[in-house]
Amino acid sequence: LLRLPEAPPHGPRREHEEELEALKNQVDELQEEMEKQHQAFLQTLQLSPEVQVEFGLQQEITRLTNENLDLKELLEKLEKNERKLKKQLKIYMKRVQDFEASQAPAPAERRWHERSMQAAVQRKEKDFQGMLEYHKEDEPLLIRNLIT
Repeated sequence: LLRLPEAPPHGPRREHEEELEALKNQVDELQEEMEKQHQAFLQTLQLSPEVQVEFGLQQEITRLTNENLDLKELLEKLEKNERKLKKQLKIYMKRVQDFEASQAPAPAERRWHERSMQAAVQRKEKDFQGMLEYHKEDEPLLIRNLIT
């Protein structure tokens, strides 16, 4: 066996060794769990078909119950996050309103701004004169009204 010089205790080699050890422990735990499941499976095979079906149903019910609990937990977290985000949104909306109120132009300026906006809207409407949007099923009624 070839030994390398020891790295400092907090170096990358030490971190790698710790991670490797954790992974080995995880593999051992999974192998133990797999062995338990294998033994349970062998025992199940020795049971009558009716009992096997019942056992399978019980296991599926247990699995679905655990999954349901996990989903409920996730839903609670998401609802909590939603409430938090709604509160933040209200705070930001209030800040924007306060900022807009502080930046609002004087009344005379505001009236001039509103008039210029109206003029701009009227120009936009002129760009679209003669165009018509309609649903396909309304086409016969539209043609009849145009002819009339």
